[in-house]
Amino acid sequence: MWKLAIYFAAFQLIFAQKSDIPEYIKQCRRGDPQLIECFKGSLEHLRPYLSRGIPEIELPSVEPFKMDALALQLTDGPQGYKITLKNLEVLGASNFQVKSMKLSEGDEPFKARIAMPKLNIEAKYTSSGVLLIIPASGGGDFHATFEGVVADITGKVSSNEKAGRSYLHVDSLSLVLNVKDVNMNISGAFNNNRILLEATNLFLRENSRVVLEAMQTQLQKKLAQEFGKLANQLLKNVPKDLFYVD
Repeated sequence: MWKLAIYFAAFQLIFAQKSDIPEYIKQCRRGDPQLIECFKGSLEHLRPYLSRGIPEIELPSVEPFKMDALALQLTDGPQGYKITLKNLEVLGASNFQVKSMKLSEGDEPFKARIAMPKLNIEAKYTSSGVLLIIPASGGGDFHATFEGVVADITGKVSSNEKAGRSYLHVDSLSLVLNVKDVNMNISGAFNNNRILLEATNLFLRENSRVVLEAMQTQLQKKLAQEFGKLANQLLKNVPKDLFYVD
């Protein structure tokens, strides 16, 4: 009888430990020779939860992933063409694959390469200046599709103690985007003046790389800031020992 009681107590202990692990966490073992592959799998395990959000830890959905504004100077001169994008919504960020990962060692940062097949961007925009010799001040809807997106992420993580448990924190994060193909256009602008709409969309079609380069520095910085916020919202709610065990 006492053996049965011990087995039952051990079962209860194991079950209690497992029930303490949130469903969105896939654990890894520190001594696993394939630890990097396990961490990659853990990140990809998070995808559906990132897509719909995790209310219990107040982690918002990344579909759509939202940003406030980008200001772009596309041509030079006193009448240079400028575009301001506001209320950006990015769709497709949760459909990622972790291509490679390097853990932090000493003072060295961690690194990861993330691939996303397609990102669709919707925004409100206003423009001012002269475009293709035509005054093109106005506003409307901006649409963009980025295909073959690769994000190289670099960051530093620290550890802190809270209520006797250790938690991770992303102290800094930077991101470099590479985009294979990009398409951009506008709609609902200039009171649907056909000439201005066609001129603007012709410029965007033929200069999509130029526009991407103009937005890239700001876009990368804002994406890094928002990704860092999301990561820390998760990390401050999940102790380090739930991510990987001895």
